[in-house]
Amino acid sequence: MKIAMVGSGAAGSVFASYLRAGGADMTLVDPYKAHMDKVAKDGMKFTIYPDKTTVLTGFKTAYNADDIGIMDIVIFMTKANQLENAIVSAKPCIGPNTVLVSLINGLGNDDKLLKYYPASRCMVGSGVIGTALDGPGGCISTPSEGVIMNFGALENNELTQAAGKYMEDCFNKGGCEAVFREDVLPFIWKKVTVNCTVNTVCAVTRLKIGFVENNPYGKKLFHNVIRECCAVANAKGVKMDADEFIRVDHQHIIDNISDYYPSMAQDMLYKKLRTEVDTLTGAISDYGKQFNIPTPTCDVLSDIVRCIQDNYDNQYGEKNGAVNG
Repeated sequence: MKIAMVGSGAAGSVFASYLRAGGADMTLVDPYKAHMDKVAKDGMKFTIYPDKTTVLTGFKTAYNADDIGIMDIVIFMTKANQLENAIVSAKPCIGPNTVLVSLINGLGNDDKLLKYYPASRCMVGSGVIGTALDGPGGCISTPSEGVIMNFGALENNELTQAAGKYMEDCFNKGGCEAVFREDVLPFIWKKVTVNCTVNTVCAVTRLKIGFVENNPYGKKLFHNVIRECCAVANAKGVKMDADEFIRVDHQHIIDNISDYYPSMAQDMLYKKLRTEVDTLTGAISDYGKQFNIPTPTCDVLSDIVRCIQDNYDNQYGEKNGAVNG
């Protein structure tokens, strides 16, 4: 099957590298010209932290989806706030039997797919993997142990089953333990809870995961976000136990990727980008209001992130942030 990765930044490049290592026919689509050109010329330098590096060849690359041909599977790995535009721009490579897949963090990605395509052709999922670009032509994966990729169809049928099983096979052959699930929603909510917890707290505190966890005030923030996410998930019909999540899932993150700046922290500290807060803690706050569930920690963290991302140039030390200037 032919697969296009629409959005081939850090996470998209890592996911595509696992798939390519497993034998997939991969086309990378991204406007980052230097990255696309380097991969096309020399292959992808793919590092699995800490010390396994290979160069993967055979990728096709493009700056947009206009002329790449019809794909069997189109995976979207843009930022969540760019997904709808990406779905529209990918139309030239989407045929009547193309399966659309979002592996993007956050809530609401399924609704964006369904706005344009039927559930019978859509899948969603997410991975528990730290990702980073290593300059043009390179990417780094920081995986946790065990299953690190979960995805499933919005409607199980012959088409989505074939695409899902093919992705599962390629991921696993490429070294990424993946499962195509009959019911993926519990796994989506677990990943959302992980991301709400480490992304927003680490972004606001400007700390790696381990430093937050080892501070009593940081740990309290982590746990408060988890409890609010689990309360909302239960209201949405997805059973989650906060104490069990803290003991098992959160501890799994601490044990495996403590020395890591999550993607939102990278976006705010290094790249000065708009974040995905509205699909993470912001979405939890919105659902909390809908179900009359208090989400005070998510509310405050979301507003702090929004304030910061509206004022990057006005922060202390930036061009408009001179002392008493």
